[in-house]
Amino acid sequence: MPAPLPFETEIHAMEELLTRLEQGAGSPADASDEIKRIRKELTALLRKTYSTLTPWQTVLVSRHPERPQTMDYAEMIFDEFVELHGDRAFGDDRAIRCGFARLGNFKTLLVGHQKGHTLKERQACYYGCAHPEGYRKALNKMKLAAKFRLPIICLIDTPGAFPGIGAEERGQAQLIATSILEMSQLATPVVCVVIGEGGSGGALGIGVGDRVAMLEHAYYSVISPEGCAGILWKTANDETKPRAAEALRLTSKHLKDLRAVDDVIPEPLGGAHRDRRKTAATLKTYLLQTLRVLRTKKSDQLLTERYEKFRRIGVYLESPESEIATLK
Repeated sequence: MPAPLPFETEIHAMEELLTRLEQGAGSPADASDEIKRIRKELTALLRKTYSTLTPWQTVLVSRHPERPQTMDYAEMIFDEFVELHGDRAFGDDRAIRCGFARLGNFKTLLVGHQKGHTLKERQACYYGCAHPEGYRKALNKMKLAAKFRLPIICLIDTPGAFPGIGAEERGQAQLIATSILEMSQLATPVVCVVIGEGGSGGALGIGVGDRVAMLEHAYYSVISPEGCAGILWKTANDETKPRAAEALRLTSKHLKDLRAVDDVIPEPLGGAHRDRRKTAATLKTYLLQTLRVLRTKKSDQLLTERYEKFRRIGVYLESPESEIATLK
């Protein structure tokens, strides 16, 4: 069983009970009716809970330690993955991973954030917070893929770019801005998917594509709820963090309505961390379908549609001139 989240107390208790009954059953017939009843109730409870998640609960799900990450998908979805290292300037940032791989019949470049699962790996990956050399590495590899018109797949999962002094001294903001500009001009299909956290410029640094999608229980935001709460209320606690998450409109439903993402990829009942293989299969299907559509388009058409797509992002309200005059 995955580690329970704060709002999953009842779900976790039911799962433990079900596990004990299944392990204690001497034969398939023992307690079968009770096991079936509890499974049915557990499914209904999971469906009810995960269909009514608050924005803050969605953030907690997106951060689940057992949620699959880029290298997990590289293993489950792609074949012949060959990792590429280094930015030819400073070093190799382990928070962003790049490599050529095969997806079905497509030769692709995979780029994605990696947070790490163990403490040692998380420290090496800076918990998915990339440095300038990470974005420089990713951009260099994307330009190489564009040279041979190989499709690029970007998996986004970061709370934000690394905010340290060294990163700022090496041009963190400039590298992210350059990456956004250069990605908008890549003459090859680019598909971006938010698989967990999509935080601030750290996410945008590899987030410009012909299609931008997100998993159902991921989030995508200009700032983390904690950061927003710290700015607005000078403290991030159990009261202000949910308020900030609600105000940021960061869930997949909000972002689809705001046209910030093109598609929402459904997750298994209870989140991606409960069925990694099913999540990977769903993501693979989406990527293959999208690439089949994009490969039929010429480079000029891709670039034009990509530009127009990002120009159309957002929803705003227009007031009649009479109301504007009244306000003035």
